[in-house]
Formats: sequence, structure tokens, C-alpha cells
Amino acid sequence: MQIQDLLARYRQGERYFAHVDLSGASLTGVNLQDIDLTGANLTGANLSWSFLNRAQLSGAVLRQADLRHVTLASANLNQAILSGANLTKADLRLADLQEADLNWAVLQEADLSTANLQGAKLDQSNLERAKLNNSQLMGAELMEANLQRASLISANLTAASLREANLDSANLRGAILIRTNLTEANLSGVCLRSANLSEADLHRIILTGADLSEAILNGADMSRANLAGAYLLKASLRKAYLLRTNLQDVLLLRADLSEANLRGADLQRADLSGAYLSETILSEADLGGAYLLESHLIRTNLDRAQMTGCCIERWHVEDVDLSRVECRYAFTGFDYATKSPTERYPANGDLKPGELAGRHEDDSSTIAIDWKEAPNWEALTYTLTQIEQEETHLSLSIKSFDSFPECYRLQLMSSQLVNVQKLRDRLLSLYPEMLQRCQAKRGEIFKLLDIPQRQAQKQPAKQNSDQKQKQQQQENQRQQIYKEVVYQIEVILMSQAPERFVESVQRLLIYLHRQGFSTEEIQQKVISTAIAKRAKRDPTFTEQLLRWEKTAPEAARFSSVGSAVRLAIALLWQN
Repeated sequence: MQIQDLLARYRQGERYFAHVDLSGASLTGVNLQDIDLTGANLTGANLSWSFLNRAQLSGAVLRQADLRHVTLASANLNQAILSGANLTKADLRLADLQEADLNWAVLQEADLSTANLQGAKLDQSNLERAKLNNSQLMGAELMEANLQRASLISANLTAASLREANLDSANLRGAILIRTNLTEANLSGVCLRSANLSEADLHRIILTGADLSEAILNGADMSRANLAGAYLLKASLRKAYLLRTNLQDVLLLRADLSEANLRGADLQRADLSGAYLSETILSEADLGGAYLLESHLIRTNLDRAQMTGCCIERWHVEDVDLSRVECRYAFTGFDYATKSPTERYPANGDLKPGELAGRHEDDSSTIAIDWKEAPNWEALTYTLTQIEQEETHLSLSIKSFDSFPECYRLQLMSSQLVNVQKLRDRLLSLYPEMLQRCQAKRGEIFKLLDIPQRQAQKQPAKQNSDQKQKQQQQENQRQQIYKEVVYQIEVILMSQAPERFVESVQRLLIYLHRQGFSTEEIQQKVISTAIAKRAKRDPTFTEQLLRWEKTAPEAARFSSVGSAVRLAIALLWQN
């Protein structure tokens, strides 16, 4: 068809020109909005600066066409062939490009926001600085594509193939990349904050300096990838594969690495402060100079791991074998002013093989103390307070209290590693003296705290008076025990993670029940009030609660404490 004939008929209102042959035609700058060119042959045509809004180009052939600055907003290009076409700065917003062939196409600075590119072929295409915000790219093929500095905010790339693609400095904030293939892709400096990369293939990927804060990488394969200097703050890497991965200088603060496999990974100088490493495999990993401040290592595999120079201030270690760890020295303190580790251990020389494990056995953050009789909670509280005054950097809290046929067992939690035997001996030697002082000064203490003292009624008979006074003292002691236990429950709820405080509080409730106390008020009010208070103070606590609700064992969830916690979660959602 002649170009002038098509334009004349278009001006007269005709829009249907399906299957016409306009190969090599020059239609630059023309207005062809709403035109129907279904199946048309536009090979090598020049449509630069043209207006084709809402045009029907389904199945059209635009191979090697010049489409620079073209406007194709809301156009239908379903299964169109645009291989080798030049779409520089083209407007393709809301366009339908499902299963379109855009291999080798040039789409520099093109706007494809909210476009539908499901199943599209974009191998070796040039999308540098292109906008693909909120676009649908499920199952799309972008192998070796150039996406440098492209914007893919909230784009859906589920099951897409980006093998060997170049995404240097691209913005994929909030993008969905579930099961996406990014093998050997370059994502240096990329922003993947809050993106979902669950089960994605990131084998040998380059992510140096990338921002993956709060990203979801559960089950992702990042084996032999390079993430040096990347940001992974609060990222979820549950069951992820990071075998032989370069994680030097990576920030993994408060990241969840539960059941992740980091065998042979290079974590030199990595910051794992507050990270969760439950059943994580770190065998043969290099943690030299790494920061493990307040990190949680639970059944973590550290077989032949290198830990020389790492900072372990206030780390929490449970059921971890440190006997095969290779460590010449470690740091047990941290100076937040200078942001550097302190308190070298040992102060002089090096640790012998397996000596770190011996230190851990002597030094721990959990202290168990057995009592023949139940302790006086007032005296115990003041005893702990005096120890804290003597050790200015130490903070102690009650983890649990259990009653056994042969003894009562109190478990304390310390804010840092301490010599268990030394602290236990100090507490047991100080407690009797503190008990006498508390009993002698009880009236003065009550006055200082404005606590009214109950006066026993006078009885005609001295025997009855003594008996009632004794009963009153016993009742006062019972009430004091109840208050102290409630206080400890509140402290535990405000400081421990849900998976830990459910068990601790449950034990305290059992103890109260055995002492004849009703625990209904605690279950109905105390727990929900403390949880609501902590959730208001710490936004991340709500996330911990939700994670506990999903992953907690059935026995924990349906225990009396677990039921109270789930009720508190429901109330939080209502608010």
C-alpha cells in the first residue's frame, strides 16, 4: 500500500489496515492513534516521533524498524516481532507486549512502566536507563540484556531469565524475582531493597556494593557469588545456599540465616551483629575479623571455621560445638565510640586448639543456680542489683525458675559472657547477707517506696495473735512472690524473642500454679499489655511475633502462654 493512500484513508476515518505491507515506509512524525495494523509488515519502516497510542499491532513485523521517540502508550503489540528495532526513548506505558520478540532491540531510556511483557523475548536487548516500574515480566527472556541504571521498581520478574544480564546500578526496589534465573549476572551497586528473590538462581552473580536490605532470599542459590560490601540488613536468607560465596565486609545486621548453607564462605570483616544463625552451616567458613555482637548461634555448624580476630561480645551460643573452630584470639568487647573491638582474649599470646570451646564452657550468658529452698525474691532482686553495681557493664535478668523434687532451679541471663562459676559463687555468698538486711530494713524500704504496711488486728489471746501474724507474714510473702514473678514475666516479655519468652513465661506460670496462685490475670492482661507496649516501642517486634506464629511448634502455640500471645497478636492487628 502507498503511504499517501493510507494517510488519506486514515484522515477520512478509516482505521482498519490489517496485514498491509509497509516495509521500508517512512511515516516519521505522523499521527496514527487507534490504527489497526494487526499482522502488518513494517520491516525497516521509519516511525520515529509518530503517535500510535492504542494502536493494534498484534503479530505485526517491525524488524529493524526505526521507532525512536515513538508513542505507543496502551498499544497492543502482542506477539509482535521487533527484533533489532530502535525504540530509544519510546513511550510504551501500559503497552501489551506479551510474547513479543524484542531480541537485540534498542530500548535505551524507553518508558515501559506498567507494560505487560509476559513471555517476551529480550535477549541481548539494550534497556539502559529504561523505565520498567510495575511492569509484568513473568517468564520473560532477558539473557545478556543491558539493564544498566534501569528502573524496575516493583516489577514482577517471576521465573524470568536474566542469565549474564548487566543490571549495574539498576533499581529493583520491591521487585518480585521468585525463581528468577540471574546466573552470572552483574548486579553491582543494584538496589534490591525489600525485593523478593525466593528460590532465585543467583549462582556466580556479582552483587558487590548492592543494597539488599530487608530483601527476601529464602531458598535462593548464591553459591560462589560475589557480594563483597553488600548491604543485607534485616534480610531473610532462610535455607539459602551461599557455598564458597564472597561475603567480605557484608552488612548482615539482624539478618535471618536459619538453616542457610555457608560452607566455605568468605565472611572476613562481615558484620553479623544481631543475626539469627539457627542450624546454619558455617563449616570451613572464614569469619576472620567478623562481628558477631549479640548474634544468636543455635546448633550452628562451625566445624573447621576460621574465627581469628572476630568480635563475640554478648553473642548467644546454644548447643554449638566450638572444639574444632580455628581461632588464635577473639575480642569479647566493643567500643561503640570508636566502633572497634576491645578486650582481646587471651590478653597475651594465642589460644590453643579447642581452647575457645573451653572458654565457652566456663564463660556463658546463661547462669543456672540450684536452691534447696525457694529464694526470697526481695533479697534476690537486691542481690542481683548489687552485682550489677559492682560490674557496671553487666545486666542480669531472670530467664526461668523451675521447681524439682530435689531443688529449685533459677536461670539467669547476662548481657555479656561471664565466668559462670565466679558469678554463681558471688551470688550465693552475697544472698544470705542481703536476706538479713532486707528483713531488718523491710519497714524502711516500704516507707521509701510508699508501700502501705498491713497492721494485724489485736487478738485477746496472744497465741491467736501470733498465729494470725504468722499467717499474715506468709500471705505477704506469697503476694510478694507473685509480684516479683509478674515483674520478671514483664521483663522477659520486653527483652526476649518470642520463641524464647513463651517457654520462659510458661515455666513461671507453672511455678505460680504449683504455689496455688491463679494465673488468669497474667494470661488475660499482663501478657497482652507487655506485648502491646513492646510492639509500640520496637516496630520489628511485630515481625518477630508474626514469624513465631507461623513457625512455632503446635505445642507452643496452643500452650496457655502461646494462646495469650496469639490473642495479643490479634489485638495488635485490630489496632
